[in-house]
Amino acid sequence: MQLIQETPDLSAYVAADEVIDHHHPLVRRTAAHLAAGVADSYEYARAAFEFVRDAIPHSQDSGDLRVTWRASDVLEQRTGICYAKAHALAALLRAEDIPTALCYQNLGVVHGLVAVRFHGAWHRQDPRGNKPGVDARFSLDGERLAFAPDPASNEMDYPVLYAAPHPVVLSALRAASDRPHLWRTLPTALRTQGGS
Repeated sequence: MQLIQETPDLSAYVAADEVIDHHHPLVRRTAAHLAAGVADSYEYARAAFEFVRDAIPHSQDSGDLRVTWRASDVLEQRTGICYAKAHALAALLRAEDIPTALCYQNLGVVHGLVAVRFHGAWHRQDPRGNKPGVDARFSLDGERLAFAPDPASNEMDYPVLYAAPHPVVLSALRAASDRPHLWRTLPTALRTQGGS
Protein backbone atom coordinates (compact mmCIF):
# COMPACT_ATOMS: atom_id res chain seq x y z
CA MET A 1 0.00 0.00 0.00
CA GLN A 2 1.22 3.46 -0.90
CA LEU A 3 1.02 5.76 2.15
CA ILE A 4 -0.08 9.32 1.35
CA GLN A 5 0.93 12.34 3.41
CA GLU A 6 -2.06 14.54 4.18
CA THR A 7 0.28 17.51 3.76
CA PRO A 8 3.61 17.63 1.92
CA ASP A 9 5.03 19.82 4.72
CA LEU A 10 7.08 17.42 6.86
CA SER A 11 7.21 19.95 9.71
CA ALA A 12 3.50 19.26 10.32
CA TYR A 13 4.51 15.77 11.47
CA VAL A 14 6.71 17.10 14.28
CA ALA A 15 4.29 19.84 15.41
CA ALA A 16 2.63 19.99 18.82
CA ASP A 17 -1.08 20.63 19.30
CA GLU A 18 -3.72 20.14 21.98
CA VAL A 19 -3.69 16.34 21.51
CA ILE A 20 -0.08 15.62 20.55
CA ASP A 21 1.15 17.92 23.34
CA HIS A 22 4.84 17.07 23.29
CA HIS A 23 5.64 20.43 24.89
CA HIS A 24 3.97 19.19 28.12
CA PRO A 25 6.46 18.65 30.99
CA LEU A 26 5.41 15.02 31.54
CA VAL A 27 5.89 14.19 27.86
CA ARG A 28 9.28 15.92 27.93
CA ARG A 29 10.39 14.09 31.10
CA THR A 30 9.27 10.73 29.72
CA ALA A 31 11.05 11.38 26.43
CA ALA A 32 14.25 12.44 28.22
CA HIS A 33 14.16 9.30 30.38
CA LEU A 34 13.72 7.06 27.33
CA ALA A 35 16.41 8.93 25.35
CA ALA A 36 18.96 8.60 28.15
CA GLY A 37 19.29 4.86 27.62
CA VAL A 38 19.72 4.73 23.83
CA ALA A 39 22.40 5.49 21.26
CA ASP A 40 20.40 6.98 18.37
CA SER A 41 16.98 7.97 17.05
CA TYR A 42 16.21 4.44 15.81
CA GLU A 43 16.80 2.95 19.25
CA TYR A 44 14.81 5.81 20.80
CA ALA A 45 11.86 5.13 18.49
CA ARG A 46 11.91 1.45 19.45
CA ALA A 47 12.17 2.28 23.16
CA ALA A 48 9.26 4.75 22.95
CA PHE A 49 7.15 2.25 21.02
CA GLU A 50 7.82 -0.54 23.54
CA PHE A 51 7.13 1.81 26.45
CA VAL A 52 3.72 2.83 25.11
CA ARG A 53 2.87 -0.71 23.98
CA ASP A 54 3.89 -2.39 27.24
CA ALA A 55 3.73 0.17 30.08
CA ILE A 56 0.37 1.73 29.18
CA PRO A 57 -2.35 -0.94 29.19
CA HIS A 58 -5.05 -0.83 26.55
CA SER A 59 -8.11 0.13 28.59
CA GLN A 60 -10.29 -2.61 27.07
CA ASP A 61 -7.72 -5.27 28.02
CA SER A 62 -7.27 -3.93 31.55
CA GLY A 63 -10.94 -3.12 32.19
CA ASP A 64 -10.15 0.55 32.85
CA LEU A 65 -13.25 2.68 32.31
CA ARG A 66 -11.43 5.99 31.82
CA VAL A 67 -11.19 7.58 28.38
CA THR A 68 -8.00 9.48 27.60
CA TRP A 69 -7.19 11.32 24.39
CA ARG A 70 -4.47 13.90 25.10
CA ALA A 71 -0.95 12.41 25.01
CA SER A 72 0.04 13.84 28.40
CA ASP A 73 -3.13 12.40 29.99
CA VAL A 74 -2.40 8.97 28.52
CA LEU A 75 1.08 9.08 30.07
CA GLU A 76 -0.19 10.40 33.40
CA GLN A 77 -3.15 8.02 33.78
CA ARG A 78 -1.39 5.06 32.13
CA THR A 79 -4.44 3.99 30.14
CA GLY A 80 -5.97 4.43 26.72
CA ILE A 81 -7.44 2.71 23.72
CA CYS A 82 -5.56 2.42 20.42
CA TYR A 83 -6.15 6.05 19.41
CA ALA A 84 -4.96 7.43 22.74
CA LYS A 85 -1.90 5.21 22.79
CA ALA A 86 -1.08 6.34 19.24
CA HIS A 87 -1.34 9.96 20.41
CA ALA A 88 1.07 9.25 23.29
CA LEU A 89 3.57 7.53 21.02
CA ALA A 90 3.36 10.33 18.45
CA ALA A 91 4.06 12.90 21.17
CA LEU A 92 7.07 10.98 22.50
CA LEU A 93 8.52 10.57 19.00
CA ARG A 94 7.87 14.18 18.00
CA ALA A 95 9.48 15.32 21.27
CA GLU A 96 12.71 13.94 19.78
CA ASP A 97 12.03 15.48 16.32
CA ILE A 98 11.07 12.17 14.70
CA PRO A 99 8.36 12.83 12.09
CA THR A 100 5.30 10.86 13.15
CA ALA A 101 1.89 10.57 11.51
CA LEU A 102 -1.40 9.18 12.72
CA CYS A 103 -2.96 6.55 10.49
CA TYR A 104 -5.87 4.18 10.65
CA GLN A 105 -7.29 0.82 9.67
CA ASN A 106 -10.93 -0.19 9.32
CA LEU A 107 -11.41 -3.48 11.18
CA GLY A 108 -15.19 -3.19 11.47
CA VAL A 109 -14.41 -0.15 13.62
CA VAL A 110 -11.62 2.33 13.03
CA HIS A 111 -8.30 1.30 14.60
CA GLY A 112 -5.50 3.80 15.28
CA LEU A 113 -1.79 3.45 14.48
CA VAL A 114 1.20 5.69 13.89
CA ALA A 115 3.74 5.89 11.10
CA VAL A 116 7.33 7.00 11.69
CA ARG A 117 9.59 8.42 9.01
CA PHE A 118 13.04 6.87 8.73
CA HIS A 119 15.32 6.30 5.72
CA GLY A 120 13.10 8.62 3.65
CA ALA A 121 10.05 6.39 4.04
CA TRP A 122 7.08 5.96 6.37
CA HIS A 123 6.81 2.82 8.52
CA ARG A 124 3.53 2.01 10.30
CA GLN A 125 3.65 0.87 13.94
CA ASP A 126 0.88 -0.33 16.26
CA PRO A 127 1.39 0.46 19.97
CA ARG A 128 -2.02 -1.01 20.91
CA GLY A 129 -0.57 -3.53 23.35
CA ASN A 130 -0.03 -7.23 22.96
CA LYS A 131 -2.24 -9.99 24.32
CA PRO A 132 -2.92 -13.60 23.27
CA GLY A 133 -3.29 -13.52 19.50
CA VAL A 134 -1.79 -10.02 19.16
CA ASP A 135 1.98 -9.63 18.69
CA ALA A 136 2.79 -6.14 17.39
CA ARG A 137 6.46 -5.20 17.20
CA PHE A 138 8.48 -2.16 16.20
CA SER A 139 9.86 -2.76 12.73
CA LEU A 140 11.38 -0.77 9.90
CA ASP A 141 11.74 -3.95 7.82
CA GLY A 142 8.17 -5.02 7.08
CA GLU A 143 5.12 -4.34 9.18
CA ARG A 144 4.50 -6.16 12.46
CA LEU A 145 1.06 -4.72 13.25
CA ALA A 146 -1.50 -6.03 15.72
CA PHE A 147 -4.10 -6.76 13.04
CA ALA A 148 -4.31 -7.38 9.31
CA PRO A 149 -7.52 -6.21 7.62
CA ASP A 150 -9.71 -8.85 5.99
CA PRO A 151 -10.80 -7.50 2.59
CA ALA A 152 -13.54 -10.16 2.39
CA SER A 153 -15.14 -8.45 5.40
CA ASN A 154 -14.70 -4.98 3.85
CA GLU A 155 -11.82 -4.23 6.21
CA MET A 156 -9.04 -2.01 4.92
CA ASP A 157 -5.96 0.08 5.58
CA TYR A 158 -6.51 3.81 5.14
CA PRO A 159 -3.53 5.18 3.17
CA VAL A 160 -3.62 8.78 4.46
CA LEU A 161 -1.01 9.88 7.00
CA TYR A 162 -2.52 12.58 9.21
CA ALA A 163 -0.55 15.26 11.02
CA ALA A 164 -3.32 15.56 13.65
CA PRO A 165 -5.93 13.07 14.87
CA HIS A 166 -8.79 12.53 12.43
CA PRO A 167 -11.76 14.72 13.54
CA VAL A 168 -14.14 11.73 13.68
CA VAL A 169 -11.80 9.90 16.06
CA LEU A 170 -11.17 12.92 18.25
CA SER A 171 -14.88 13.73 18.43
CA ALA A 172 -15.71 10.20 19.62
CA LEU A 173 -12.99 10.33 22.29
CA ARG A 174 -14.00 13.75 23.59
CA ALA A 175 -17.71 12.92 23.72
CA ALA A 176 -17.33 9.63 25.62
CA SER A 177 -18.14 9.72 29.32
CA ASP A 178 -16.46 6.35 29.84
CA ARG A 179 -15.08 3.43 27.84
CA PRO A 180 -18.43 1.56 27.54
CA HIS A 181 -19.95 4.75 26.09
CA LEU A 182 -16.98 5.06 23.73
CA TRP A 183 -17.39 1.43 22.64
CA ARG A 184 -20.96 2.19 21.56
CA THR A 185 -19.86 5.23 19.55
CA LEU A 186 -16.56 4.11 17.99
CA PRO A 187 -16.28 5.35 14.40
CA THR A 188 -16.97 2.64 11.85
CA ALA A 189 -15.41 4.51 8.91
CA LEU A 190 -13.35 7.57 8.02
CA ARG A 191 -13.89 9.93 5.16
CA THR A 192 -10.51 10.28 3.52
CA GLN A 193 -9.10 11.95 0.47
CA GLY A 194 -10.94 10.59 -2.51
CA GLY A 195 -14.16 10.19 -0.47
CA SER A 196 -13.72 6.60 0.69
